[in-house]
Amino acid sequence: MLRKRLIQETLPLLLFTAIGFLVMGYHPGFEDDGIYLTSVKAALNPALYPHDSDFFRLQMQASAFDGGMAHFVRWSGIPLAWAELLWQFVALFLILWAVRKIATQVFKEKRAQWAAVAMVAAMFTLPVAGTALNIADQHLHPRNLATALILIAVSLIIDGKRWRAVPLLLTAFLLHPMMAALGMSFCVFLTLAMMEPVPFRLRAIEGSVAASAVPLGWLFAPDTPSWRLALASRTYYSVYRWAWYEWLGALAPLFLFWLLWRVAHRHGEKHLARFALAVFAYGVFQQIIAMVLLAPPSLVRLTPLQPMRFLQLVYLFMALAAGGLLGRFLLRKQIWRWAVYLLVINGGMFLVQWELIDDGAHLELPFMATANPWLQAFNWIRQNTPADAYFALDPRYLAAPGEGFHSFRALAERSQLADGIKDTAVVMQVPSLAPAWHEQQLAQAGWKRFELADFEHLKTQFGVNWVLVAYPQPASLDCRWHNDALAVCRVP
Repeated sequence: MLRKRLIQETLPLLLFTAIGFLVMGYHPGFEDDGIYLTSVKAALNPALYPHDSDFFRLQMQASAFDGGMAHFVRWSGIPLAWAELLWQFVALFLILWAVRKIATQVFKEKRAQWAAVAMVAAMFTLPVAGTALNIADQHLHPRNLATALILIAVSLIIDGKRWRAVPLLLTAFLLHPMMAALGMSFCVFLTLAMMEPVPFRLRAIEGSVAASAVPLGWLFAPDTPSWRLALASRTYYSVYRWAWYEWLGALAPLFLFWLLWRVAHRHGEKHLARFALAVFAYGVFQQIIAMVLLAPPSLVRLTPLQPMRFLQLVYLFMALAAGGLLGRFLLRKQIWRWAVYLLVINGGMFLVQWELIDDGAHLELPFMATANPWLQAFNWIRQNTPADAYFALDPRYLAAPGEGFHSFRALAERSQLADGIKDTAVVMQVPSLAPAWHEQQLAQAGWKRFELADFEHLKTQFGVNWVLVAYPQPASLDCRWHNDALAVCRVP
């Protein structure tokens, strides 16, 4: 029996996980990993980041992810780069394992179940409307692990094992409180949708939850001009600044789930209908909450909660349902249709991801050398500069051609003056950092025209003693290394 399950379920899931991993790519130190990977490295080596740790430590106080990963590395003896890769694969596998469980509960046909798994695996990097999220991240993110736990909890609730879902949701909360709270919200709607009578209970919960959400304003500190400057750089935080097509991406899935609920109910597919109803009710409720919280200027401090990120689960469930329906009505048991299906969904997403990463490296695995000049510079800095070195570099370096949005802190493992792109997300969460962030942005204004006197001023003002600059470097800088694009120099 165990061998049969291994062949029929586990091996196909491992295959789809590998395909999904290859399609989405792998990029440690990419985007949000500038916070998470940096925090893990700081937990493993407290001597790192003596000058700028507030720009990642304060946000991580609500998560056990960094400490947990550091303990795993110490306990297992696995190097951090390989441990992150291992857990990324585990997170993706658990997501697909849970998707398979849910698909077996809402679709009776095997072909529909596996088509749902295949669709979710291919769509890991599907953009979620205007939220700046994908269904899953291309590096180890606590959101990936939290999503897996939430989905397993969902499968337990559909199976009637509601109390077993509680510890999974609590664990998800320890990893990523915001996403776990949204997952808990969905699980409440799903629990109610599986009961009788559904409409009454859903109406009751909408009223009670809406009432309980009102008195949250006192939890947040007042905003400042510096904080509002950081907010202005993040248009996706407020739904009222979204483009029309982003609004369409938010509302169309809710209509589709409403339609699926009606059709499935008419055809007597109880679990599929109830599941679709739960997604629809959850989505409508969270959309209303988001619009209410983000509308009045007096509630601007609630913007960092990013309530529109509820759509991540909606999009994941949309991929699951779309795949299942395609498997039922289109793919059937014809091999050529399956071949075309897998080629189109995986090939299309692969090409998109290949084009998005500037440096052209789709998989950045621990044993691979890099041709990216920025990553080459980060590697040299990590291996050849003191742990307490304090760097300045172009505050908009993340958007530089070919940089690929890789974090200096995470990959060079050195302190840096605040940047003007990613650090704004941290400032949004921790307003007390806004004055320091703004001061450092002003001091780095006009970076591309900096000469020796400007770097010396940064040293006097902040203690910066190293810089990463374009090559050839400004005159009189003491440079220790360079490639064709960048130079690493000491400030005299």
